[in-house]
Amino acid sequence: MSSLVLRHDRATIVVEGLESMAPDARDALIEKLTPLGFLSDARIAYRLRAPGRMYRQALVTLVKSGLEPRDEARNYLELKLVPRRVREPHPHQSEALAAWLAAGKRGVVVLPTGAGKSYLAELAMAEAQRSTLVVAPTIDLMNQWVGLLAAAFSAELVGAIGGGVNDLKPLTVTTYDSAHLQIERLADRFGLVVFDECHHLPSPAYAQAAEGLIAPFRLGLTATPERGDGADARLVELVGKTVYRKDIQDLRGIYLAAYETVRLRVELAPDEREAHDRARFLYRSFVDRHRIVMSNPQGWGQFLQLAARSPEGRQALQAWREQRRVALRCRGKLEVLENLLAIHRDDPTIIFTADNDTVHHISRTWLVPALTHETPGPERKTVLEDFNAGRIRAIVTARILNEGVDLPSARVGIVLAGSATVREHVQRLGRLLRKQADKEAVLYEVVTADTAEESVSTRRREHGAYR
Repeated sequence: MSSLVLRHDRATIVVEGLESMAPDARDALIEKLTPLGFLSDARIAYRLRAPGRMYRQALVTLVKSGLEPRDEARNYLELKLVPRRVREPHPHQSEALAAWLAAGKRGVVVLPTGAGKSYLAELAMAEAQRSTLVVAPTIDLMNQWVGLLAAAFSAELVGAIGGGVNDLKPLTVTTYDSAHLQIERLADRFGLVVFDECHHLPSPAYAQAAEGLIAPFRLGLTATPERGDGADARLVELVGKTVYRKDIQDLRGIYLAAYETVRLRVELAPDEREAHDRARFLYRSFVDRHRIVMSNPQGWGQFLQLAARSPEGRQALQAWREQRRVALRCRGKLEVLENLLAIHRDDPTIIFTADNDTVHHISRTWLVPALTHETPGPERKTVLEDFNAGRIRAIVTARILNEGVDLPSARVGIVLAGSATVREHVQRLGRLLRKQADKEAVLYEVVTADTAEESVSTRRREHGAYR
């Protein structure tokens, strides 16, 4: 055993004891640790510090260098997890688990909604046998994971941090927000971390949690890893490379429900067309005059900055909102919605739109329960339970159901409006794909003709799920 000590300190890893090494050996070790992100600690001589995520690589580097450090960093447990429910995994789940194990229990697995990502996580926990932190994007998903893990292993082992709960257990579920806020407390307590919907992880605040956790084993789960800002490249360093991927088209009709996608074009009424084109002309004139490239990732931010600086700019922003409002909520779309609800009167249906005003308008007009970010948790839980039980035939939402909500009974999706991202539309399609007996799903995309919606729809439909 060498005099070196590997220690955890406030979401960082510290190497101490270098002063006892011969100068040449010390310099050689520092040269090996520097590429891992270790820097000299200015407060204490002969101490090196790096983000917590470098724990595993630091330990491996020290051991390979013939040094046996005293490991005081890890504060996580070795468990003896015995799954309560044992079922034969689907081939894609077995293949994904094998790929993750072969990659050293690190990496991202990409599977569509309904393909059993949570069961894959259970299998990974049983293999790792370490105290585990599951990080989810929402309180609803956190609670869903708590229930899954309690059923899979034991309720006594399962805790949660977030939403007013502060219960640290060997198997703990938290949200990305809570992990970020409590990283110093959580950093050394888990040997495995599961990042659910891990496409959220590369955002600056959430990435700090992944940086601080020392967990040597990491599993990222997502149906849509790609991000518009290109930050998904950071998943390699924060979680690991993508070790396995199956997309919707690979599993449809076998392990996912069979489905079809239908695009319906509607025309603007003459008065709507006049209002739309007038507003779009004002907006585009401002954009062109200032040479803003809206297809550029920075284009929208540049437009907002310039719009705030002058009355002309504020008028352009208002014109953008008006042309968008007309396209997203035109009378033709609402007529199509009424027809589709009549056609599918007996089918569990989710109506998706882009804004809460439209959600509430549809809810009042067709007496459909509305779910928004303002809906109280108990009410949302009741609505979703009634929908899955068949007591409610349709619900309407903007973005609250885009990810992480289990709706196995849903058969029909009607997209009246949404963002330009492919991810959102793949997620919305995913709400319909959980397999049930002979279920066949259909996703309608209602698009206003000769507006920006058409080009956005065309880009979205380049994704393989729409072919």
